Amino acid sequence: MKLFPYGHATHPQWRMAAGLVLAQVRAQMALHAYASNPTLALLYITDHYAAQAQEILDHLSAELPDITDWSGTVGIGVAANNVEYFDAPALALMLCELPTDQYRVFSGVAPLGLGFEAHTALVHVDPDAPDLTELIDEMASRTTSGYLFGGLSSSRANRVQFAVGGNGNIKGQGAATGVFSGGFSGVAFGEQVTLVSRVTQGCLPVSMAHRLSAAEGNVVTQLDQEPALDVMLRDLGVSLDQPRQALAAVRATLVGLTPAPGRAGAARDAVVVDRAGNFGSDVMVRHIIGLDPARRGVVLSEQLEAGMQLVFCQRNAQAAKADLMRVCSEIREELEPEELPVEAAMALAASGADSAPHPARGIAGALYISCSGRGGAHFGGPSAELQIVRRALGDVPLVGFFAAGEIARNHLYGYTGVLTVFTNH
Repeated sequence: MKLFPYGHATHPQWRMAAGLVLAQVRAQMALHAYASNPTLALLYITDHYAAQAQEILDHLSAELPDITDWSGTVGIGVAANNVEYFDAPALALMLCELPTDQYRVFSGVAPLGLGFEAHTALVHVDPDAPDLTELIDEMASRTTSGYLFGGLSSSRANRVQFAVGGNGNIKGQGAATGVFSGGFSGVAFGEQVTLVSRVTQGCLPVSMAHRLSAAEGNVVTQLDQEPALDVMLRDLGVSLDQPRQALAAVRATLVGLTPAPGRAGAARDAVVVDRAGNFGSDVMVRHIIGLDPARRGVVLSEQLEAGMQLVFCQRNAQAAKADLMRVCSEIREELEPEELPVEAAMALAASGADSAPHPARGIAGALYISCSGRGGAHFGGPSAELQIVRRALGDVPLVGFFAAGEIARNHLYGYTGVLTVFTNH
């Protein structure tokens, strides 16, 4: 599998940005190391372009007539290798060369049919979709691996998704134009499309893990058989006798949850807090939205059940940076053999830089979906998050977007990043 051509640009006029992106992908397609006959396009736009989504799709698909399948969505920001575009009119495009019998584009009007066995799936989801967690669970159960990767569309305007399959239309979608609002869309991949995916957390635990021993709806009433509010105040080192200090501490605090043992999606050996004091990948971060003094409870933005593991946490830039570097290094080490063939080693040396893109590194392209609450500002400067990815993973084709929630396996995360690479092994 050759490198996936990709491009990205920002401009007040979408046609100018599209022209710049097309110039980049066409130049790469002329190079030997890059794919020259891609069929699947992943397209991400910022919400500045949301109102022009149909025009953008029509224009790009007309300029790239050999691309038969399109998928993507809108974000508050979009990402590309070494750069992120926040609060700016921008788009990012990656062209994937994959066996056409090894993927299917799907949407709400053309759901994944019985004629295709999905191993994994990229999903784009409207955050207002009803029964969201159940939908994610159901979609994951329709893949043989149980693994989804993707995120919730994020926009201050229209929340749109792109989904085009086959000769301009997915079978069953009738006269649909390929731009949708609401529900699910994405790409299901067969077993021959090899992927490596990791979740990177952005919060640091400030307490030990507790067992949720009683809950009512979204109210934690007991932790480790004690009143939940008392446990939280003790963990945070504050008291309601000093309400201003206590409320400030609570506002700065989030909660990490793992499913109860035996529940769908609950890992048998889930790590809540590892030896280094960081979260395991199964932890889902949720907001504290209120206190219930009458029941000595804590109100969370999640439906709860007894048996869950709960940890109080706070956003932490250094922990997020270290964990992002860790997952990038894990992926790179997993894909690169200990000893490269002589020809591959010479090719990498001739490329002039350790991070230069080359098929010998085993990565054809990458997709990075990060939380809209992360990005460069959280990591110390413009594009800092994507620069960390580039330094750790290498200079590989990469696109993505900043989401209203991130999806990996059958979990909906917050304040995380989901990095997925297509491999050529």
